[in-house]
Amino acid sequence: MRTFGYARVSTSQQSLELQKQTLLKEGVKETRIFSDVGSRTNLDRDGLNLLRIKVEEGDLVFVTRLDRLGSDTGEMIKLVQEFSDLGVCIRFLKEGISTEGPMGKMVVTILSAVADAERTRILERTNEGRIEAMSKGIKFGRKRTVNRAKVIELAKNIGATETARQLNIGRSTVYAILKEERSKKS
Repeated sequence: MRTFGYARVSTSQQSLELQKQTLLKEGVKETRIFSDVGSRTNLDRDGLNLLRIKVEEGDLVFVTRLDRLGSDTGEMIKLVQEFSDLGVCIRFLKEGISTEGPMGKMVVTILSAVADAERTRILERTNEGRIEAMSKGIKFGRKRTVNRAKVIELAKNIGATETARQLNIGRSTVYAILKEERSKKS
């Protein structure tokens, strides 16, 4: 039985290093650790595809956590089933479970549903926080860099094209500001 490892992070700001160190401590050779960066929710990932090619019946794949193999319940179940069909077992280190045997597969399905529910709950809380912040007047996004009052004043006297040229901004920006100003007055 050969051992392999799979690591995945959602964003480039996160580090694969901690996951790789954990897999190395389990005895996985560095050349047999496959990884992906990104939050794509599809099953077509470079590292995952290489792992699929390399594994054979009887092999064991270590993954640090359930949510590192798949990004949602459906994806997780498909991957567990795919590896199971190949005769490859998966061991999730943090949860201490393996897909060996029927009970292992059942536990993986249940835990992946719990992980998916947790992710949904986090998104809901984040959204609630954003809505509350907006109700308190907190603005999101980039701050405006154009002096709107100056655009309006100049456009009254010299027109949109010349205003855009003098302020070194796009003509469409001038028109958007003027349109917004007109709608405020209506």
